[in-house]
Amino acid sequence: MELLIKENLGAINALLKGKSAEEIIAYFLNKLGDKITFGTSMGAEDQVITEIISKIDLSAEVFTLDTGRLFPETYDLIDSTARKYKIKIKTYFPEKDDIEKMVFENGINLFYNSIELRKHCCQLRKLDPLKRALVGKKAWFTGLRRSQSVTRVDMQIVEWDNNSSMFKINPLIDWSEKDVWDYIKSKKIPYNILHDKNYPSIGCQPCTRAIEDGEDVRAGRWWWENPDTRECGLHE
Repeated sequence: MELLIKENLGAINALLKGKSAEEIIAYFLNKLGDKITFGTSMGAEDQVITEIISKIDLSAEVFTLDTGRLFPETYDLIDSTARKYKIKIKTYFPEKDDIEKMVFENGINLFYNSIELRKHCCQLRKLDPLKRALVGKKAWFTGLRRSQSVTRVDMQIVEWDNNSSMFKINPLIDWSEKDVWDYIKSKKIPYNILHDKNYPSIGCQPCTRAIEDGEDVRAGRWWWENPDTRECGLHE
């Protein structure tokens, strides 16, 4: 079966059904080599994938997006992760001129004023740098799980990503929150200390808050919006 043809998505997902995250990641690293990359937000799931990738291929590409509005704890984790696994984490930044224009026209915290302005901010700080990160690639790994959000319940191991016009590989799609944390603890994987302060999902500092007991794990992201709009566009 030819690898990663849109028409073969069903067959590819059937082939990988029941495989471990390690097997899925190894399969695509072996098949695609430098044509696949991993975009990490330094979240718990992404730390699991980083650890698995480092065991399989230290030369595999790992990148992150620095929006300019991240938590200090996230920057510390980027540094400690790179040192622990002896990898280079390539960092992509937004275009300076675009950010200066946006802030001048709409204010520094424009994202609180409307969904349109929030998505504009996400576009410049995340989506545009992501496009540069994915140039020349055929697929990218993500740490998405079905149970993270109502917008992700129908996601599969392998999907066609319309935003980036390439394939998206989700090795942890069937993992539970418990699976993630059991793995982190068993492997002594470094993680963002904000997770210990009721921050299950961590993005930009102004757009992330701690959640209350019983709230959805994504409730702290863009909490002032309707739950159905709470995506930045990377995984819509």
